This record gives sequence, structure tokens and C-alpha cells, in this order.
Amino acid sequence: MTTVSITELARTSGLSSRTLRHYETLGLIESTRERNGYRQFDDTAVLRLQRILVLRTLGLGLGQIREILEQPSSAASALDRHAQELRAERDRIDRILAALDRTSIALTIGEPLMSADPFDGFDHTQYEQEVTERWGADTYRASDRWWRGMSDAERAQWKASSAELTNDWVSAAESGEDPRGSVGQALAARHADWLRSIPGTPSGPNDLPDYLRGLGEMYVSDDRFGANYGGRQGAEFVRAALAAYADALAD
Repeated sequence: MTTVSITELARTSGLSSRTLRHYETLGLIESTRERNGYRQFDDTAVLRLQRILVLRTLGLGLGQIREILEQPSSAASALDRHAQELRAERDRIDRILAALDRTSIALTIGEPLMSADPFDGFDHTQYEQEVTERWGADTYRASDRWWRGMSDAERAQWKASSAELTNDWVSAAESGEDPRGSVGQALAARHADWLRSIPGTPSGPNDLPDYLRGLGEMYVSDDRFGANYGGRQGAEFVRAALAAYADALAD
């Protein structure tokens, strides 16, 4: 079995030696030590590092990656599975790029936008498991039926109104508005109405406040959602506004 030094592994992987040492401290990869104390990484470590980089590409954190690496499965079958996931993601991105190209052409020659199928590749079903785990299968099925039942024009209008709401949240946060003030609470009311428009949203007098608080916490804790509001600071503004609005509803 061949081995490589930490310097060579850093060079070929594009990672720093410090990152490799950090991965080793976390137990993600292992090295052996020569008599002079230098680290050496064997083929097993190289394969694990490849898997780590693949999983990072898929958006997983180091804690999640460690759980996956600890699962009993052969390296070959695991890499095949990761390759399938990356191919699926590549295909989805290719569809989005093609949709953007078609939209650009349609704008240039004056064709109707909807004939360009501008939303191909934006697949809401990728969140099925996450929505089901957070709020139940009935919530996902109801929202899925609602989304599929809309026309292309209706989806476009809904996305436009959603984008406008998001932009207004970002502007308010960047302007230093008080999340508990009139602007913040008006946005929270719009956000609640926006959520009520989606079938399956908990809307009872006791359910909606808890739902709003839970969403606010998720916007802050999950960078994917926080990015929609300009990052953590914007997400914290939304959380505070929704929490205050939820408290008012519960009173």
C-alpha cells in the first residue's frame, strides 16, 4: 500500500495542511507517523478524503459527514452512490442553465417568456423529506398538490410576489428598522399571509404562532434559508419580527 506525505496530499487535494490536520483531529481521516514524526496517509485515507470532498460538495457539514463515514458500507458502493447524486445535481443544473438560455433568447427575439419554460430544473420536490420531517407528510402532500395544480403563469406570479417580500425583508434589515416596529410587524403580517396562502400551513390560533417562531429559528440556524434574507443578520431580523408578531397573535 502506497503512502503520501501531508504536504503531497495537501497539494493534490487543494486543501491546506492545517485543514488535513483538523480532519484528522475530528477522526475523519487517519495517518501514520514516521520516525521523524511526519504524517503519512495511505490509500484508505485518500479514499476517505475523496468522499469527504464529495460530501462537502453536496452541502453536508463535517458532523453529518462523520456519521456517513461511520456507516458500514464498502468504499466502492458509497462512491457509486455519491457519483449518482452528483450526476443528478449536474443534470438539474444543466436544465436550469438551458432554461436561462431559452429565456435569454425569448427576451431577445420577443417570444412569450412562458414558451421558454423558464422554471425547468427548479424542482421543489427536493425538499420533500425535509418538509415531511419538520411538519409532517400531510403538509408536504397538501403543498405539493397546490403547487402542481397551478399554471405556469400562476407559479411565476407567486414566485414574483415571494421575491418581492424577501427583498422587502432584506431592505428593512439593512435600513436598521426595528423588527418590533411598524415596518417589521407589517412585514411579519405579510409573511404570515404569504404562508397562509400555501395549503397545509398550520393556521389555527395556537398553531400559527408556534409555526412562525419555528420558521424564524430555522431561518437563523440554517444558512440555506438565512441566505435569502441577506445572511445571518437579516435572518435574525426576520426571526425577531416573526416572534413579536407571533406573541401578539397568541395574546
